[in-house]
Amino acid sequence: MSRSALASARRVVVKIGSRSVVGASLHELGRAEEGRFDSMAAQLCRLRDTGRAVVLVSSGAVALGRGRLGFSARPRSIAQLQACAAGGQSLLMRGWESAFGDRGVLVAQMLLSHADLEARDRYLNARGALDALLELGALPIINENDTVAVDEIRFGDNDQLAAMVCTLADADLLVLLSDVEGLLDGGQRVSLVDDVDAVRALVGERALDDVGSGGMASKLEAARRASRRGVPVVIADARDGRVLDRVLAGEDVGTLVSPSAARLPARKHWIAYTLRPRGDLILDDGAVRAIREGGRSLLPAGLVGVRGSFAPGDAVTLRSVHGEEIGRGLCRYGTSDAATLAGARSEDIQNRLGFHGGDELVHRDDLVLS
Repeated sequence: MSRSALASARRVVVKIGSRSVVGASLHELGRAEEGRFDSMAAQLCRLRDTGRAVVLVSSGAVALGRGRLGFSARPRSIAQLQACAAGGQSLLMRGWESAFGDRGVLVAQMLLSHADLEARDRYLNARGALDALLELGALPIINENDTVAVDEIRFGDNDQLAAMVCTLADADLLVLLSDVEGLLDGGQRVSLVDDVDAVRALVGERALDDVGSGGMASKLEAARRASRRGVPVVIADARDGRVLDRVLAGEDVGTLVSPSAARLPARKHWIAYTLRPRGDLILDDGAVRAIREGGRSLLPAGLVGVRGSFAPGDAVTLRSVHGEEIGRGLCRYGTSDAATLAGARSEDIQNRLGFHGGDELVHRDDLVLS
C-alpha cells in the first residue's frame, strides 16, 4: 500500500497509550502533563479542520487513578484496579475537555465494555450513538469501562478496543500511538508490514509494565484485526508533535500495516474478532475440506464432537480432529443438541431432536475461516 493513499482517509481512529498520556516517571502519576493533552488535541483539531471525522481511544484512567489514590506501584487485585479506573476517569476526561475546550471543540465520553460490543443490539446502539456524535460535531473519546469490566482489565487493552472501534466507526485509518517510533528490527524501524504473522518474531509476548499494558505484540495483533477489515494501521510515536499531520501527509513515519486484500464484511469481522467463542465443534476431515475448499456450511454429518457450553446463536470455534482451528461461527444449536446431531444427516434432525432448527449447524454466512 502506498503511504500517499492515507491522505484520502475521511474517518480516523487514533489510540493513545497510558504512558503517552501520563508520562514515564512515577512522580507524574496522578497529574498527567498538560502539554501531552494539549499537543494531541492540537493535532486532532488540525485533522478535523481538514473535514475529517476523528475518534480518540484514550488510555490512562487506571494510571491517573493510581496516583490519585496513593498507590506507589500498579495494584494487582481486580478491585483495586477497578477503583483506580473509577478515580482516574474523571481526571482523564478533565484533561481532554480542557485541551479541546480551549480550541472550541466539544468532547463526548463513551465507556465501553466487551459485552457492549458482543451483544448485537448493544453493538448497533453504540454505533448509532457514535455516528450521532460525529454528525453533531463532537469528538468522541472512548475508553474501556474498566470499573466494571473485570476481563478487560485482566486480558484486554485499548489497542484491541481501538481495532473494534474501527469497525464500529467504519474508519478508513487507525493510528496507534505510544512512546515508540514503530516496530523495530535490530534497532531499525520497520516502515511497512504486509503480513503481521511474518514479523511476530520481532516482538515478545504481550507486555504489562508499571504504567500501561499492551506493548508492541498487542499493537501488532490490533493491526492484524483492523487490517482484515480493510483498514490500514500506522504504529507511531506520540512524542512527535506533528505525527498525525505527517501520517496523513503520507510521510514515512512509524510502521504502516497494509490492509488485507480479502476484506471481511462488518458482520463477519464482528464474529471473528469481537465475539468470544463459548465452545468447540470438532469436525471430520471431509467437513474441513468442504468448508475450506468448497466454502460450504457445516452440516451435522461432519461433526464428531463438541466441547464447552453454548446456546443457540453463540459463537463457537470449529476445529479439526487434530486440534487445528478452522474458523469461527455462530452455531444454530446448543451444546446438548449439537452433540445429539453429531454424524446425522440433515433429514434426520427432526427425528433426533423433535424439532428442526435448520439443516446447518453453522451456516457459511455465519462462518469466518481462520
